[in-house]
Amino acid sequence: MTNKVLKYWRRRQYNYYYYYYYPSIHPSSSALSKVGSRGQQYGIAAYRKYSSGGGYPNISLSTPLPGIPKPLFASVDGQEKYETKITTLENGLKVASQNKFVWILSLSSFSKYPSGIAHFLEKLAFSSTAQYGSKDEILLTLEKHGGICDCQTSRDTTMYAVSAEVKGLDTVVSLLSDAVLQPRLLDEELEMTRMAVRFELEDLNMRPDPEPLLTEMIHAAAYRGNTVGLPRFCPAENVDKIDKNVLHSYLRNYYRPERMVLAGVGIEHEQLVESARKYLLDVKPVWGTSSAPNVDLSVAQYTGGIVKMEKDMSDVSLGPTPIPELTHIMIGLESCSYLEDDFIPFAVLNMMMGGGGSFSAGGPGKGMFTRLYLNVLNRHHWMYNATSYHHSYEDSGLLCIHASADPRQVREMVEIITREFIQMGGSAGEMELERAKTQLKSMLMMNLESRPVIFEDVGRQVLSTGKRKLPHELCHLISSVTAGDIKRVTTKMLRSKPAVAALGDLMELPSYEHIQAALSSKDGRLPRTYRLFR
Repeated sequence: MTNKVLKYWRRRQYNYYYYYYYPSIHPSSSALSKVGSRGQQYGIAAYRKYSSGGGYPNISLSTPLPGIPKPLFASVDGQEKYETKITTLENGLKVASQNKFVWILSLSSFSKYPSGIAHFLEKLAFSSTAQYGSKDEILLTLEKHGGICDCQTSRDTTMYAVSAEVKGLDTVVSLLSDAVLQPRLLDEELEMTRMAVRFELEDLNMRPDPEPLLTEMIHAAAYRGNTVGLPRFCPAENVDKIDKNVLHSYLRNYYRPERMVLAGVGIEHEQLVESARKYLLDVKPVWGTSSAPNVDLSVAQYTGGIVKMEKDMSDVSLGPTPIPELTHIMIGLESCSYLEDDFIPFAVLNMMMGGGGSFSAGGPGKGMFTRLYLNVLNRHHWMYNATSYHHSYEDSGLLCIHASADPRQVREMVEIITREFIQMGGSAGEMELERAKTQLKSMLMMNLESRPVIFEDVGRQVLSTGKRKLPHELCHLISSVTAGDIKRVTTKMLRSKPAVAALGDLMELPSYEHIQAALSSKDGRLPRTYRLFR
């Protein structure tokens, strides 16, 4: 086909589209003849006219298209295939499995110890062990089974994860056992880890997105000096203090069978239990089997307070279109533990507040109808961000709002956020509440389509509660939340002292006492201040 013919063909194709969808512009008989059988089937009345002169076939989306075969949908024959089975071995180790995907997880709880030690262990994970001479050997072994590995730490758990083919189950469980219980902790590995930790600390303070740093600060303010308020990232002054002896002491106290869960997704439960008995039941850790006299069982104590960091944010982004200089504020109040019944209403409340950045795009599914969008970002063009977060732990929780704006408008920004906290206690509209519940259920089900989320969910729930709630149970609990539940949990939350984190130019930041007074008032307004000079 020559270029000339190809061009003519495209033109003819375009004209057909044009005549078919816009018959009012070319109402001639030749135009109608180009519509063909579709035009004869639906007729001129099938086209809806608009002021622009265009139109389209007025055919219901629920009407089946002619000539299309009937779709076949997958069916679920009961929930039994997706239930999580749990077995506790003689040494206290829990083994949990779900027959759905191909992932293996080992998850062990850690608690309060010298700040940063869990961050250190995260970087050391899957290094040389008693069985494997280096990390490269571990990766080569996993490659034979199409596997990958990872280690992640949060404020209350450490997770060692491996994904591999089902046929490599014994190899994977043996490797996990070796990585967790038999690490060599060589001097050169410790030195490389120190370098990696220092680099990550520098990167944390230099990155344009301040959210990880603000999260650290708000936890330090909310739980001053205890439990989840301790730093998740290793402080610079502790990097050189953590050596092999300190690590062995920590591992001896917290890496114990009764504090661990071996969770598998995509494997028969009996196979996983058999492998756990073989590689995890009578294994002697490299740090010995002595009792753990120093296990910290402290309960999180919410204190409230403020943590401020004066920082020049004018040069966080270089280039022809730099990010404007912003001051970031995060205000939080105590919520509840994820073990409490109020956890679900708080999750719905957090979804109802929603929010995001001022340049976020999308419709209802992206949160454009949440309160922080409608009441804050849509009304105050100078605000760059307003986002709600909910952090929940075994014995406490924190609901907070992160906002950012120009340093000269910090006081007004803080007052807007405190007013939003007060308005949480009002009556939630029926449509607003249903939208938030639907969005939360949608997010839950969408996240559980991801394999890593499934096995992490299995491990965390079994570790903390000894069982796992299935998605349909959680959806039922979400559907049961009422406007009265939202008002009740908000009233309880507003009784707590605020936790405040502030980063950037803080010249216009109100005092902590004024923020506390605003959250105790009826309208959320800051006390008036008068100054002779600005």
